[in-house]
Amino acid sequence: MRGIAGPAGDARALRLITIPISHYCEKARWALDRARVRYREERHVQGIHRIAARRAGGGQTVPVLVTPQGAIGESEQILRWVDRRTPGEDRLFPSDAGARAEALSLCRRFDEVLGPRGRRLMYVHMFAQRRLALAYNNEGVPRWEDRVVRRGWPLVARFVARELGITAGIAAADEAAVFAELDHVAGLLADGRPHLWGERFGAADLTFAALSASVLVPPRYGVPLPQPEQMAAPTAALVRRARAHPAGRYALGLFASHRPVPVSAAPSAARLGS
Repeated sequence: MRGIAGPAGDARALRLITIPISHYCEKARWALDRARVRYREERHVQGIHRIAARRAGGGQTVPVLVTPQGAIGESEQILRWVDRRTPGEDRLFPSDAGARAEALSLCRRFDEVLGPRGRRLMYVHMFAQRRLALAYNNEGVPRWEDRVVRRGWPLVARFVARELGITAGIAAADEAAVFAELDHVAGLLADGRPHLWGERFGAADLTFAALSASVLVPPRYGVPLPQPEQMAAPTAALVRRARAHPAGRYALGLFASHRPVPVSAAPSAARLGS
């Protein structure tokens, strides 16, 4: 596919505001990279991302895609924006209105259940592994943001816990919800269909794979993620269980076969000013 915007170093290039590890941001990155859209990724840590999102014209969440037509602050809307600028045979959403509505319904289920429950579950696990979390959480953010998180880790952890509604015992409920979603996907695939909706890779596949990344930590992702051998035993067991699930295997296969090499020019922390 041809790129549909200028070079990433071009001042006219699109800007994608992200938290680097976020699976919702990965969903947007994946769509942009798949369409060979040139963009500049601007990465921020939790909490500071809100300021960056609002300054970019979005709300309080990321991703935010800044386009010549304005800012887009929802991952689904970013996918639809990209699709309108992609040749028909490569689009993520079906052209038929009824089929598109069905695909969107599945995407929104993943957005509303798998995404938030998997995210909260992995944050609970990683809060107990500070050194490992810090080694990956701040990939490519400005140096001063990296220092803020490292020096203020207890405050950052409390902020995230409050925002995500982390309470005692919530991890067990979230784990059950995540595996219920994996079971749902495995049930859909059990009839032999090649993809979740339609005969080729589409928005439902991309959304499911991206949002399952919180528990799969796929080796192929928009930023490096810690792998099971680096994790505490309970976290490693969770990841291996998810990867061994039929739906987990399906998602990992989607990353391997459909996740292209990123085309963005996200600066590393070493190249950002302090």
